[in-house]
Amino acid sequence: MSDIEVIRRAPTIAVIAGEDSGDQLGADLITALRRRYPEARFVGIGGARMKAMGFDSWYDIKELSLFGFAEVVSHLPRLLKLRKELLARLIAARPDVVVGIDAPDFNLGVEKRLREAGIRTVHYVSPSVWAWREKRAEKIGRSANRVLCLFPMEPAIYARHGIDARFVGHPLADRFALVSDRVGARDFLGLPQNVPVLAVLPGSRGSEIKQLGTAFIAAARKVAAQLPGLRIVIPAANERVHATLKQLIGDATDESAPQLVDGHAHEAMLAADVVLLASGTATLEAMLAKRPMVVGYRVSPVSYRIARAMNMLKTDVYSLPNILARASGMGDDVVLVPELMQDDFTVDKLADATLSLFHDSERRGAIVGAFEQLHLALRGDLEGHAGDLAADAVAELIEAPRG
Repeated sequence: MSDIEVIRRAPTIAVIAGEDSGDQLGADLITALRRRYPEARFVGIGGARMKAMGFDSWYDIKELSLFGFAEVVSHLPRLLKLRKELLARLIAARPDVVVGIDAPDFNLGVEKRLREAGIRTVHYVSPSVWAWREKRAEKIGRSANRVLCLFPMEPAIYARHGIDARFVGHPLADRFALVSDRVGARDFLGLPQNVPVLAVLPGSRGSEIKQLGTAFIAAARKVAAQLPGLRIVIPAANERVHATLKQLIGDATDESAPQLVDGHAHEAMLAADVVLLASGTATLEAMLAKRPMVVGYRVSPVSYRIARAMNMLKTDVYSLPNILARASGMGDDVVLVPELMQDDFTVDKLADATLSLFHDSERRGAIVGAFEQLHLALRGDLEGHAGDLAADAVAELIEAPRG
């Protein structure tokens, strides 16, 4: 809990969340703000977790849960209508503050219009300005009075553009113990304690798995052929992903055959000695689980060439553990996590890098130590959780004098 006392007033706080991750962040934020403002009214767009906290959702969160350019374009008329209606309702309601959680393509435009109408706005979860176009920070600053950042290196980037940004800690850092429980995770998944275990996470969406899964599974099988007794665990995010993975794995039933697990990705990581996974948020989760990993990814050659030609990518590393390690001062050339991207994304290279980690216990220990340091850095404040720190920043803006 922060130093902010319970404030005896009843503000109206609007929150706009897209996707499941935004719903979780929103629920944590509402819980923390409710301790400060017991009579507050919360409105906007949210999911089941936020509704359980007494949130009044004006629209279904699924309205904003879209992936990919083509899908957004096909729903554009509906999204424009929703945005127009939402803006009208929020301007009429005149909430004390509006918090847009992630979903920048939708929320930043809404926040800008509301700020122009004299309503204070917060953008929670900074887009990756450290990896892509830093100038985008200026656009975000025109939309939000305050930006809440999940990574400690982000506020300095905004400061260069005169924008108020606060590091509030990463919520995932609160959900992983500093010392991971391998024994408990293996018991939970029914895995022996005395065998090597490899967790494989080839992506969370069907399109990713179809594009990357064959190589990941083939690499895991190659590792198993050279590492006696290896158990391979592959968590499936949902039924559709399970079906896709099942098709790729086939009908093998021997002990070295990959074991599909419905959900429980965190337990699969915790049970493993090494994790082989696609680039993305899962790399952060594996880092917080303190598991050495090999990261791979491949996009279409055309997309990759366009990104390079336009100088859109501002870093030569891709996985969050490597980016965080460099930002934290571990070294400008440090590479904690092997990254096999594009032409390097091959079965042989994935397998070789994974085997190298299994065979080098000293290197694994050094990686775990570095991951522990990064975990502490992501907590932001050992006395509070990310939801509390975010609530502090929002409450401070609510209580600030009106200019």
